[in-house]
This record gives sequence, C-alpha cells and structure tokens, in this order.
Amino acid sequence: MLFALILGGLIGYAFGKFPGFLVGAAIGAFLFNRMKSRLIGKLQNIQSGFVESVFAVMGALCKADGVVSRDEIQMAESMFVRFRLNADQKTKARAAFNRGKEPDFDLDAELSHFLQMSGRQPAFLQMFLQVQVSAVAADGIIHPSEHEMLVRIARGLGLPESQVDQLEAMLRGAHTGQTGAGAGQRSTTQQIDDAYKVLGVSPSASDADIKKTYRKLMSENHPDKLAGKGLPESMREMAEERTREISHAYDVIKETRKKSA
Repeated sequence: MLFALILGGLIGYAFGKFPGFLVGAAIGAFLFNRMKSRLIGKLQNIQSGFVESVFAVMGALCKADGVVSRDEIQMAESMFVRFRLNADQKTKARAAFNRGKEPDFDLDAELSHFLQMSGRQPAFLQMFLQVQVSAVAADGIIHPSEHEMLVRIARGLGLPESQVDQLEAMLRGAHTGQTGAGAGQRSTTQQIDDAYKVLGVSPSASDADIKKTYRKLMSENHPDKLAGKGLPESMREMAEERTREISHAYDVIKETRKKSA
C-alpha cells in the first residue's frame, strides 16, 4: 500500500509538482485497493471451487463400484469435520458429493474445470488427488477398483500414474506405527520401497539428487505457500500431513543409506 502511494505520488509530482503528487498518490491507492480486491476475490473463488470439485469427484469415486455405502457416506461426513467446513460450506460440499453420485455426472468435465480454476498448479493438483486417496482409504485399504478410478482421476488432472502410487505409499507410511489392524505389519523393505515412492525417486539415485528432490517437494508443498495460492485453510492440516510424510520418507532413506554405507 505504502509503495503504491509513493510510486503514484512520485509519478504525479513529475507532471504536476505537489498537486500532482497528491493526485498521483490517490490514484496509486485506488489502483492498489482494486487489485487487492480482485486478488482476494480470485482466491475465494479458487477455495470455493476447490471444495466443491473435491467432493463432487469424491462422490463419483465412491460410486465407482456401483453403489455408495453407508460407510462411504459417513466417510464424506467425517471429511466435513476434518476440513472444518462451516455450515454453508458443508451444504455446498454435500450437494457436490450428491452431484458426483449421479449417473450423468461428467467426471472428465469436472476435472477439466478444476484444472482451469487451479491454474494447473502441480501442488494443487497433487493435493486434490491426495484428498481422494485419503477418502477411499479411510480404513487403511485401497481396493483394485478404487485404484483404477484414482488412476483415471490422476490422468484427468494431467498427473502420471506414479502420483497415485506415491500417495498410496504416503498413506501406508501414515498408518505405520498406529495401533490396530494393519499396524506394524509392513516389513522394513516395504517401508524403504514406499519411502522412495513418496519422494518419487529411484533407489539408484545419488544422495545429492535425493536431497535436491526432497527440498523441492518441501518447498512446493509448504502449507503457507499453498495458502497464498488459494488453498482453503480447511485443507491446511492435510498439507501439513503431506510435508510430514515427505520429511519422514527422507529420514527413512537417509538412515537406510547410513547403515549400508
């Protein structure tokens, strides 16, 4: 704001001395506020569209096997709570979820709409896919038909199939160490394999390349940076989970290589 006032004032001063300075400063302030309003409006549109598209595709994903179970409906409702949606957002999310369940729902068109709205930002697209993976694997298990649907969604977003494998590996890592069914059942080899998948690197990659990839992923997925690009605050927790899993995978790889050195 101050910069806009000074810049406008200096330009005005060059043309009309002190009166010009005042006029220029006023014009600078007006343009700054207008640009700020447009930016805020754009971010709000992205946030609103993000939530609605997420739940519409989630509805289609839950219907992939032909029927939406009560458990899947409860899962969607739990997502409302997890994302801290307010009453208005819950209403829109619920309507979007039901829209996605309809037989005539156009999944490809919805994904194309989200692509345009998000500006094709890789981190946004990956976060969108991450929500879908988390939704279908609320019980810690991803069935083959669900995996196929996730691959279709990834391709619709212009993401490689490896992104689905990466997110599924990340999910398995999140369940490691938890109590209950499935906890502690993964071998050390599986954990290491998943760690490489989470970072999207080959086990044959050099330490320098792995470190470079790790830093790049952490920068791209930083919650504050994503929020500045329009990621809804309600999705911040999931963004933080993603960075934690990336960091955990990097630690697993470093420790493994240290032991084998």
